[in-house]
Amino acid sequence: MQIDNVIDSAFEPISNAVAAVIFYSIPVMGFDIKIVLVWLVVAALFFSVYFGFINIRYFGHAIDVLRGKFDKANEVGQINRFQALMTSLSGTVGLGNIAGVAVAISVGGPGAAFWMAIMGLFAMSTKFTEVTLGVKYRQHGSERHPEAVSGGPMYYLRSAFERHRFPNLGKLMAGWFAVCCVGGTIGAGGLFQANQAYQQALTVTGGEAGFLADKGWLFGLFMAILVGLVIIGGIQWIAAVASRIVPAMAIIYIVAGLVVIGFHYAAIPSAMQTIFEMALYPQAGLGAVMGALLMGVQRATFSNEAGLGSAAIAHSAVKTDVPISQGMVGMLGPFIDTVVICMVTALVIVISGTYVAGGGIEGVELTSRAFASGISWFPYVLSLTVFLFAYSTMISWSYYGLKCATYLFGERDVVEGLYKIIFCAFIVVGASTQLSNIILFTDAMVFAMAIPNIIGLYMLAPEVKNDLKIYIQQIKASQNND
Repeated sequence: MQIDNVIDSAFEPISNAVAAVIFYSIPVMGFDIKIVLVWLVVAALFFSVYFGFINIRYFGHAIDVLRGKFDKANEVGQINRFQALMTSLSGTVGLGNIAGVAVAISVGGPGAAFWMAIMGLFAMSTKFTEVTLGVKYRQHGSERHPEAVSGGPMYYLRSAFERHRFPNLGKLMAGWFAVCCVGGTIGAGGLFQANQAYQQALTVTGGEAGFLADKGWLFGLFMAILVGLVIIGGIQWIAAVASRIVPAMAIIYIVAGLVVIGFHYAAIPSAMQTIFEMALYPQAGLGAVMGALLMGVQRATFSNEAGLGSAAIAHSAVKTDVPISQGMVGMLGPFIDTVVICMVTALVIVISGTYVAGGGIEGVELTSRAFASGISWFPYVLSLTVFLFAYSTMISWSYYGLKCATYLFGERDVVEGLYKIIFCAFIVVGASTQLSNIILFTDAMVFAMAIPNIIGLYMLAPEVKNDLKIYIQQIKASQNND
C-alpha cells in the first residue's frame, strides 16, 4: 500500500468525526440542511437588517472609497485599499466560482442561480462587519518588525470577551479560530488547490497518456516554487501579485463567458424566465423551489466565505485610520465574487442548456461543456483560469495561516519561516497524492472558523453600529462643507 493511502486510511476516522460535528445536518422536507450553513445565513440576514441594508444603501459610496476618494496621506498600514480587496478576493474567487456553480445548478436546477445572487448580496453585510473589526482591533508591529500589521478575528475575539469580563474565554475562542485557520489554510489553501489544478492540467495534456501522468510531484514542486517566491516577501508581495492576477483572471473569465452568452443571445429571455420560475414560482413544485434555494444559498456561502473571518486578516493590513471605510470596501468582495463572477458561470450553463443533458451532480466538467458550446477550445482557457484561481488562493490563504501561526507562537522569524516551508511542502503533497480524508478534515476546520468568528461579530455589532453612525455624520458634514 502506498504511503499516501496509509495516511489517508489512518486519518479517516478522525476526519469523519470532525466533519460529522462541523457539517452536522438536519433533514427538512427531504433535504439535509447543514447547521453551519444556517449559522452563516442567519448572520448575513441579521447584519443586513441591523445595519439598515448598508450593502445596498452605501454600495456607491464603497466604490468611491475603493477609488481613493477619501484617502489621506500618511495613514498607517502596509497596502492600499485596492490591494487589500484583491488579496481578499484572491482567496474567495476560485474553483467554487467554476465548479461550485455547476454543482448548484446540476443539483438544484437553474433557480439556484437566483438564490446564489441573493445570498451574495446579504453576505456583503457580514463581510462589512468583520472587515471593520479586523482593521479596528489590529496590532501594529512587533519588536523585530515594527512596520508589520497583524489583524483578524483572533484579535477582536479576544477583545470582545475581555470587555465582557471573560478574558480566559476570549483567549480560548481566539485560539480556536487561529488553530482552525492554520489547519484549514494548509489543507484547503494548499492541498486541495494544488490537487485540483493538477487534475485540470492533466486533463488538457492528454490524461493518463500525457506528459504529466504520474508527475503530480513535479507539477506540485513547480507551484510550490511559484508560491514560495511570492509569500517570502510578505503581505506587500502577496498584495502586489494578487492585485495583478485577480483582475486579469476575472476579466479573462468574464469576457469568455460573455462571448458564449453572445453566441446564444436568442436564448437569453427564456433562460432568465427559467431561472426566475424555478427559483420562485410554486408551479415548479415546492421541492424544486426548496432544492434551488438550499443549493444556491449553500454554494454562495461556501464561495464568498463571508462569516469565516478570513477577509478580516487580509484587510487589516490596509493603509487607513478609519476602520468603517475599509469595511465598506470589504463588502464589495461578495458582490464581485458571487453576484458577478458566479452569475456569469450560471448564465453560461443555463443559456447553453448543457445542464439538461447532465447525469446527476456535475462540477467543472459541466462548466467546461457549457463554455465549449460557444468556444470549442475553452478547456484550455479553463485550465489557465483554474491555475490562476488556485495560485491566487494559495498565496492569500498562506498569509491567513501565517498570521494565525504568529498569533499562536509569537511574531518571530523562525515561526514565519517554518510555516512557509510547511505550507509549500503541502502543495507538493496535494498535487501528488489523493488525501481525501485530510482534505475533508481541513475543510471542516475552515468552516469551524465561522463559529467563534460570528459570536464575536454579534458581541461587537453595537460598537460597529455606533462607529458607522459617527462615520456617516462625518461624511455628510464633509459633503456639506464642499
